[in-house]
Amino acid sequence: MFIQFLLGSDTDHDFAGKITKVLDEFEVTYDIKVASAHKVPEKVIEIIKANNAKEEAICYITIAGRSNGLSGVTAGSAIHPVIACPPFQDKSDYAVNIHSTLQMPSDTPVLTVIDPVNAALCAARILALTDKDLKLKIEERIKNVKGKF
Repeated sequence: MFIQFLLGSDTDHDFAGKITKVLDEFEVTYDIKVASAHKVPEKVIEIIKANNAKEEAICYITIAGRSNGLSGVTAGSAIHPVIACPPFQDKSDYAVNIHSTLQMPSDTPVLTVIDPVNAALCAARILALTDKDLKLKIEERIKNVKGKF
């Protein structure tokens, strides 16, 4: 069981760190690879093919800005769920990135989550469907959140 991060570029590492910080709290294993769908699509497909052959539960988190081909290319070939969490610097950058991420072609199911913490929580909950220990950790977090109100 692990989360496969695919980043569109090296500059996305800081943004990914916002997600991995939460995954570390849950002790969820992850792997981070930089693989641009535009510049090295063969690398993206190679990663996906290798993961498709594995028996374990996997969830992808893709982080790519501007023209987000990475999420669609991943979803078009992966048998595992894909969560896109597009990075953005400001409101105009947000508009470009969110529209690029939301406009996926048919048969490329990509879940789009804007907040990095929520992206981590979504991925963890997906993996918790097959991991009882992780499910208990998620339940505990929910209980703690509810206890604050």
